[in-house]
Amino acid sequence: MVAASLLAVTPVAAMPPPLPPIEGKDVGALQAEMESGRMDEGLIATLYLDRIAKLDDHGPKLDAVIATFPQTDIDAETTRLDAERQAGKRRGPLHGIPILLKDNIETAGPLPTTAGSLALKDNVTGRDAPIVARLRQAGAVIIGKTNLSEWANIRSGNSTSGWSAVGGLTKNPHALNRNACGSSSGSGAAVAASFAPLAIGTETDGSITCPAAINGIVGFKPTVGLVSRTFIVPISHSQDTAGPMALTVRDAALLLGVIAGSDPADPATAEADTHRTDYVAALSPAALKGKRIGVLRDRIGGRADIAALFDTALKAMEGAGATIVEIKDSQSDQGDLGAAELDVLMTELKADMAAYLGSLPAKNGPKTLADLIAFNKAHPEELRWFDQSLFELAETKGGLDGKEHIDARAKAARLAGPEGIDRLLAANKVDFLVGVTNGPAWTTDLVNGDHYTGPSVSQMPAVAGYPHLTVPMGAVEGLPIGLSIIGPKWSDAGVLAAGYAYEQVSRKRIAPTFRAE
Repeated sequence: MVAASLLAVTPVAAMPPPLPPIEGKDVGALQAEMESGRMDEGLIATLYLDRIAKLDDHGPKLDAVIATFPQTDIDAETTRLDAERQAGKRRGPLHGIPILLKDNIETAGPLPTTAGSLALKDNVTGRDAPIVARLRQAGAVIIGKTNLSEWANIRSGNSTSGWSAVGGLTKNPHALNRNACGSSSGSGAAVAASFAPLAIGTETDGSITCPAAINGIVGFKPTVGLVSRTFIVPISHSQDTAGPMALTVRDAALLLGVIAGSDPADPATAEADTHRTDYVAALSPAALKGKRIGVLRDRIGGRADIAALFDTALKAMEGAGATIVEIKDSQSDQGDLGAAELDVLMTELKADMAAYLGSLPAKNGPKTLADLIAFNKAHPEELRWFDQSLFELAETKGGLDGKEHIDARAKAARLAGPEGIDRLLAANKVDFLVGVTNGPAWTTDLVNGDHYTGPSVSQMPAVAGYPHLTVPMGAVEGLPIGLSIIGPKWSDAGVLAAGYAYEQVSRKRIAPTFRAE
């Protein structure tokens, strides 16, 4: 009786209020939590780290995150940022916002940059890539590195996306037996699973847009040359770029605004400062009004369910003020593009990888592509699931100044740019092109490798170096499908604005269920 009476008068207010959930929160929601005082930078980072421990390291065990930074390092950074906020200094919209980086991007600190390979498992360079330095200056909190298709999926033509010898196999959070696509597999799965609100991916051809679409988030491949590639493990200086992966188009625009800009060490970015703008300010729900949108109908595949999603998306864009223009035979005169692209990638892989490996501070370790090939042969665990046929092909190529490479590069650029995207835009008098990013996620098969389930629209913008955005447009049997928006060179702000306007009238992003099939 005494105990009961005591309980009866215990003030309910003495119980601490429950913490707001972290799942599905975008940058704006997190900033609102910090500005209100309900949460601070340290608590937000800890909640994400706890979620990684619960769902990535255990439970469904997504293996989307290769490693997180030590808690002491994160605590020191978030304490400093919280003190700045309390003093009235807010560095910008990313102040205190956690972010994950694909593990081919160098960061100063104790974590190595591995590209998923055991050959680089001790590659602690002590260097921040320029885009990482920009993120730190903007107040973003780098909490870890994401898994990837090893060597950004350029080692073999029979690989399984999302697998690396260092990180294991990334699972798709929407269906655990399904693939997360690649090569930015971990970045896509991690953002979808709310291990961080933002991640950085890299793309040579489809490596941002495919995992973003298949994991049901927003992914943006910028114009090549808008974002620095310095201290990022390379494939091709003609096509490589880093880019944002996020829950919303607005967050992708915020992130692009931070990482975009010229870098003296990367000649491709010489014009970046000229073209860089306030990508968030350019966003508007009315951005599609008066725009003519070219439809890549012949690139959506034969599935009726995907065609229905695509038609619904087109109607939404039309309802937002766009004029829809059907394009016939968008793939004419493109037959040689794949062969030319492969020649470019193989030659540049050999040269660019040697330049990168030669720049590493460590005196030992691989210095050439031939060294990597030899390492893999000496380590059976690297070749257990698939070979290194593309590495071996690249090793047979000549130099960057050879006629074969010069001709292949000119041909690829012409077919994808002037005779590809530029031709389609001009001939149909349209502002942007739209298509289906990919088919639904396929079942992962380490023995037989990837089996893509639909056509992809990534090749032309990847080879041309033009911007390509994917935004969720629905799902097939719970598996996300993305809508691609492609524009001409340096039209990054316009492409993002068009995607934002579509997103506002569609709202098709779905939360993952971590279901086992």
